[in-house]
Amino acid sequence: MDILITGNMGYVGPPLINRLRYSYPKAKLVGFDMGYFSNCLTNANIFPECNVDVQYFADVRQFPVDTLNGVDAIVYLSAISNDPMGKIFEDVTFEVNCNAGVDIAKQAKARGVRAFVYASSCSIYGYAEGEPRNEMSPLNPLTAYAKSKVACEKALEPLASDKFIITSLRFSTACGMSERLRLDLVLNDFVACAVASKKIAVLSDGTPWRPLINVKDMAGAIDWAINRDIAAGGQFLAINVGSNQWNYQVKELAEAVAACIPGVDVSINKNAQPDKRSYKVCFDLYKQLAPDYQPQYDLKTTIEELKTSLEAMGFANDNFHESKLVRLKMLTWLVNQGLLTENLEWKRPHTLCSRRNFNVG
Repeated sequence: MDILITGNMGYVGPPLINRLRYSYPKAKLVGFDMGYFSNCLTNANIFPECNVDVQYFADVRQFPVDTLNGVDAIVYLSAISNDPMGKIFEDVTFEVNCNAGVDIAKQAKARGVRAFVYASSCSIYGYAEGEPRNEMSPLNPLTAYAKSKVACEKALEPLASDKFIITSLRFSTACGMSERLRLDLVLNDFVACAVASKKIAVLSDGTPWRPLINVKDMAGAIDWAINRDIAAGGQFLAINVGSNQWNYQVKELAEAVAACIPGVDVSINKNAQPDKRSYKVCFDLYKQLAPDYQPQYDLKTTIEELKTSLEAMGFANDNFHESKLVRLKMLTWLVNQGLLTENLEWKRPHTLCSRRNFNVG
């Protein structure tokens, strides 16, 4: 089996590659990434891309169709991956998160690729009061990031067929340790604050709801989707990925971190303007269709994993919100250094660069 993973050099990529290498030891794993965050390594024993067979450094917006030769499944992780980045780079967000993904899916279908897995998001539910949102609930995307995910899902659906199975995984908010850790995610942020300064400042009033999922459990869901049988959801499936036990209010997350890390002070801005992004999500369908791939990490385990890993790094930067571990800061630094254009393209003639590793698997 040949599996192509676009956007593999971000936060989700390293745990995913580790999972796929374990699940498919004889597979040819191919990475495809711009390399924006290649140097954002955290407690990594080796360069994570040593675990793929081929690594391409290129832009999904200029995707070379020959890259699909022999590919059986595609995992599309490429994304301008959060709301602050989407606000500043709105056009690029739609180009990368939606348009390029659809174009690659069309090319893949024509080339006989069997499966296409798209990393979507539960943020498409936006603001939702009342009962947890399931896959039939109305969508209410509030940001460029969420709107790009909705647009891509809608454009992908008519491409699906019996021979080209598409799975859109609507992931909960990611958390947990990775060899390319992000600290612009709510739980990761809180743990980093606790480790670095023993203080957690909740900028909202703490009441918004968020579903969470450990990044390693995200990798498990992708593993399932790669080989999903058409009987489990049909030709096209958009499915919430997470656990009903992982719906938390933001203030509960801060309190859970403080319970695991003694001496941490939690402050909540009770006078903050209401956060419009608040939603609980129902994961019954995922439990029904993928009973063997259910989340294994709980909140306490994830907090302790992050704490231990940050301490092993000697992490003590209480100004980390300005560091390269916050993805927007890394992108804007590359732009300000003249390395990237305002359209987030490298300032060099486009070429398809690759690295091959002949000793894996």
